[in-house]
Amino acid sequence: MTRSPRSTAPRRGRDRRARTLLPAPGVPRLTGDRRPTTAVVGGGIAGLAAATALAERGVRVTLYEREDALGGRLAGRPTVLADGSDVTMSRGFHAFFRQYYNLRGLLRRTDPGLERLRGLPDYPLRHENGLHDSFRHVPRTPPWSALGFVALSPTFGLRDLARMNPVAALPLLDVRVPDVYARLDDVSAHDFLRSVRFPEAAHHLAFEVFSRSFFADPRHLSAAEMVLMFHIYFLGSSEGLLFDVPDEPFPAALWDPLAGYLRGHGVELRTGTPVEAVEPTADGGFLVAADAAQHRYDTTVLALDAAGLRSLAARSPQLADAAWRERTARLRTAPPFLVSRLWLDRPVAADRPGFLGTSGYGTLDNVSVLERWEGEAARWTSRTAGSVVELHAYALPDRPAHDVEQKRLLEQLHRVYPETRAARVVDERHEWRADCPLFPVGGYDDRPTVRTCDPGLVVAGDLVRTDLPVALMERAATSGFLAANALLERWGVSGQTLWTVPDRGRGALLRRLARLG
Repeated sequence: MTRSPRSTAPRRGRDRRARTLLPAPGVPRLTGDRRPTTAVVGGGIAGLAAATALAERGVRVTLYEREDALGGRLAGRPTVLADGSDVTMSRGFHAFFRQYYNLRGLLRRTDPGLERLRGLPDYPLRHENGLHDSFRHVPRTPPWSALGFVALSPTFGLRDLARMNPVAALPLLDVRVPDVYARLDDVSAHDFLRSVRFPEAAHHLAFEVFSRSFFADPRHLSAAEMVLMFHIYFLGSSEGLLFDVPDEPFPAALWDPLAGYLRGHGVELRTGTPVEAVEPTADGGFLVAADAAQHRYDTTVLALDAAGLRSLAARSPQLADAAWRERTARLRTAPPFLVSRLWLDRPVAADRPGFLGTSGYGTLDNVSVLERWEGEAARWTSRTAGSVVELHAYALPDRPAHDVEQKRLLEQLHRVYPETRAARVVDERHEWRADCPLFPVGGYDDRPTVRTCDPGLVVAGDLVRTDLPVALMERAATSGFLAANALLERWGVSGQTLWTVPDRGRGALLRRLARLG
C-alpha cells in the first residue's frame, strides 16, 4: 500500500513562526505507461529525499550509489568484534535537531511518529580548564534564548560583557539568505568572533565547538555560514538546541526501512554501482554510464559530495555548460576527520552523558557513550558489563599519522573520563574520512544551485546553495526535495511542501537594531 504525497508533508515543530514553502501547483501524481524517468546519482540524504518525492508522484526512478549501502555519510556497515559480536560501524553521533523539519519529514515516511528517534536531554560542553556549559535550562525562544545563555553560562561575566563589541554582533540579530553571504562571506568565522570580542572561554567552549561541526577550522570557515548556523539553532528558531538520535544504528533505524518504502514505489536501487559519466542527449535526455553500459533517462539528479561532483563533472565534458563545470572544479573538501569507536571491558561512570562536546583536549571534539541511546550498543554492554565509547576529531592536518592520532584520542578520553584508564579495549574501529564540503571564506559564489542551465539536470546535497536558512543534514534533505520539485514542475506535478526556520530575525526591534550595523 502506498501513501499519498499529501500525507507525507513535513511538520512544523513548536515554532509558530516557521516558514512554509509551497510547491508550484499541479496534478498530484503522474499516471500511465509513459511516465518520465529520472536517474538519481548518490544515495545519501539528498538523493534519498529526491528519489522519495519523485517516486511518490509517479516518476520512474533509478538510484545509483557507489557504496554497498545507502545513507551516504550516515551509512553503516556490519563488522564482527574480537569477541564474536556482530555490530555496526558508522560515523556515529549525529544530532537530529528539532528544526530539521524536512529531514524529519523524510523519516516519517516509515516512522510517522518518529519513534525510532530518542531525545537526549542536553547539549553539554566542557573545556579542559574545568568550565562547563549546558543548554538544558536555556529558554528556547529568542531573544530569551540568547539572554538566558549569557545569564546561565559561566563563561560570561560582567567584565566580559562590558568588553564585547555589540555593534559587530548586530548581524546575528537579522539573518537572511542570501544577504548574509553578501555581507559576511569574505570574513572568516574566527575573525568575526574576534571582532565581537566574545569572552575567550565562551569563544572556545561554545562558538568554536559549533563552528567545528562544519568539519573545518574556524579560520578557514566563512563567517556567513557560522552566523547562519547561529540563526538556525539559537537566535532565529524557538526549537532550541534540543535534538534526537536514532535508537539503533543508521541502517536499521533509518535506511533499511526507507529502502523498502522506495522499492514499494517502484524505485530501482542500484547500490555498489558507481556512475562514471553523465552526458546529455540530443533529445534533451541523459546517458548515465554505469556497469560498463549506458542507460538513458529523461532527467538526472546529482546528489554527490564535493569530491564526487567535481570528479563526475570532470568526466562529463558536455554536462551543463563550461561555467558550471569550472565552478564545480573549484569546490573544496573539508580537512580529514576521525571517528574512533572503542568497545571497553568495563563501564564508564553512570552519570556520564550520552554526548559531550569538548574543547581544549587536543584534537578531541566530542565523546559519546553509545549505550545511553543506541539499542545495539546497549545490548552489547548488557552482555559484557562494558561500554561503547565513540570519539570524534574534526579538521585534522592533511595526511595525519593514523596510529598516532588514534592513540592521542584515547589519551584525551582518559583525561575527560579518568575511569576509562583502567579499561581494556576489547576491540576498536576507526573511520578516517575527508568527504565533507568546505565552506571557505569567499566560496559562496562557486557553490552549485539546485537548478542548472539544463532544466533536466538538478543538483542536491549539503554543499548546495538553496537561499534558505538550512544547514548540514537539513540542507541535504531540503535540497533533495527542491531538486525533485524543480523536475516535477516541468511535468505539471505538485511537489513537496517544505518548512524552514524563520527567514529573518525575530521581531521588528531586533531587525531594526541589526540594520544599525
